[in-house]
Amino acid sequence: MRTKSESLSAVLMTSIRNRKKRQSQSDTSGDTDFPIIASYNVHKCVGRDRKFDPDRISHVIQEIGADIIALQEADSRFGERTGLLDLIRLERECGLAPVPIASGAKAHGWHGNVVLFKEGAVRDVHPLKLPGLEPRGALVVELELKRGGRLRIIAAHFGLLRHSRAQQAKALVELLNTGEEQPTILLGDLNEWRLGNGSSLNTFRQAFGTLPPAVPSFPSGLPVLALDRIISNREGLIDGVKAHDSALSRVASDHLPLKAAIRTDILAG
Repeated sequence: MRTKSESLSAVLMTSIRNRKKRQSQSDTSGDTDFPIIASYNVHKCVGRDRKFDPDRISHVIQEIGADIIALQEADSRFGERTGLLDLIRLERECGLAPVPIASGAKAHGWHGNVVLFKEGAVRDVHPLKLPGLEPRGALVVELELKRGGRLRIIAAHFGLLRHSRAQQAKALVELLNTGEEQPTILLGDLNEWRLGNGSSLNTFRQAFGTLPPAVPSFPSGLPVLALDRIISNREGLIDGVKAHDSALSRVASDHLPLKAAIRTDILAG
């Protein structure tokens, strides 16, 4: 673990140097026989060109081909938090159905967080309001996968303030410590690029162990900051965490989606 906080300029330079290496690596996540899990901050369907275009977001989700996907900022931020995507179309074209929660009549999810999945059964859903100055939340979902195995998904969107992120990470770890121990994947926009002592990610090390390498996802046009994460509490449970970097994803939102394979053989074991 790094003992000193990294400066933003050092992180930016490292990300830029590694960009060619990441681009040269073949994207094999779509070739796996294992289900794909993904996380995508859709930025309220407003792209880098400042156009509100939910259709572009739907096309990117179709490109990803995920079996489970967590979306952030899928609802409008204020008022009734109206859902911004065509969920019926997503289910028709991608086979992805939203995990049902009790929320506002017009909202897709909980504080903008939505979890969609293709096959399996929902055993439990627990919306969690996260502490902090901004309205932030997480969805804790227990799924019975059709391919076998039970999996807990924690889909979260952390705040912009450092102190709030520390509180939010602590709240999730406390939730894990009080619940039944089971295979868990935490994913979402954690808004944390630091990896040193000041990073809220350090809070997860006891519950999740060694974290996968950081994958820059923001800003989507030239990703240099690893604000989005997919981590698990079982060694080998997730494999090949990558950004979904396509011509469309680089403009549809200010974040690139992340995706990884779920090793269902680990669940079975």
